[in-house]
Amino acid sequence: MAENRGYIQRYAMLFGAYLGVYWIIGAVFFPLGLANPLLFLLFIAFVIGGPFVGYYYVKTYRKQACGGYISFSHAWLFSMLMYVFAALLAAAAHYIYFRFIDGGYIINTYTSLINDFFSQNTTAADMTPYKEQMEQALEQLSKFTPIDITMQIFSNNIFWGILLAIPTALFAMKKNNGANPIQF
Repeated sequence: MAENRGYIQRYAMLFGAYLGVYWIIGAVFFPLGLANPLLFLLFIAFVIGGPFVGYYYVKTYRKQACGGYISFSHAWLFSMLMYVFAALLAAAAHYIYFRFIDGGYIINTYTSLINDFFSQNTTAADMTPYKEQMEQALEQLSKFTPIDITMQIFSNNIFWGILLAIPTALFAMKKNNGANPIQF
């Protein structure tokens, strides 16, 4: 039985868009979570839930386009493509956020958190070199342009997407033990 390979890109784009929207919604809670710990926990929940959402989409692809069976390599390729498309969509949202909305909010919040910690903590006197290192790191980060930050986040999403595609494919693969197995 011949497989229509056009489905892999079509479904990867579709489910990648869904996953990208999921990532964007989760990313909204990061800057909000800097001021509210409950919202930061919600951000963490979105991060942890991401691979499970990806697995669900690979399983859905297996049912809808592959007749219920998918090899590891096919599932891995589909997962990678899905994560790449999700990262592309999320990168567009990250660029818009850092270019037009953030205005240094994240860096300023981290700076104030560091200053508050060291001003309120009397045992922090021994940690002065660490404070200076943190301030230097934040100063370097503040020099990044929105495209620099976006490309860094995009490359991280691609890297982790490729790695997450392996266990996703392992769990989603299902061999056809009957005649005419579908292979990729």
